[in-house]
Amino acid sequence: MRNNKKEDFLSMSDALKDFKSQHKLNSGFIKVDVNEAWKEVMGPGVMSYTTQIKFTGEKLFIDLSSSVLRQELSYGRSKIVENLNNHLGKEVIKSLVLR
Repeated sequence: MRNNKKEDFLSMSDALKDFKSQHKLNSGFIKVDVNEAWKEVMGPGVMSYTTQIKFTGEKLFIDLSSSVLRQELSYGRSKIVENLNNHLGKEVIKSLVLR
């Protein structure tokens, strides 16, 4: 008969973290998380002008179809990075490049 004690079980989040680290999937999951964070933090107004989101290393590259919006967002670049990192729960993004 199996002993079903609580300490014998592994939480789902711990199991997923172990799986991601064993199969070197963390970078892919971080890219997906950064894309979702951009959509949620910046909202649908900015998303309608966002043509491409690319995250490599510690830089987030955002392609925008509006030069006016690009200029406006460049003034608050550090605040955007701070908000995205807060949304992600850790400091993943070091710099933001608007193109």
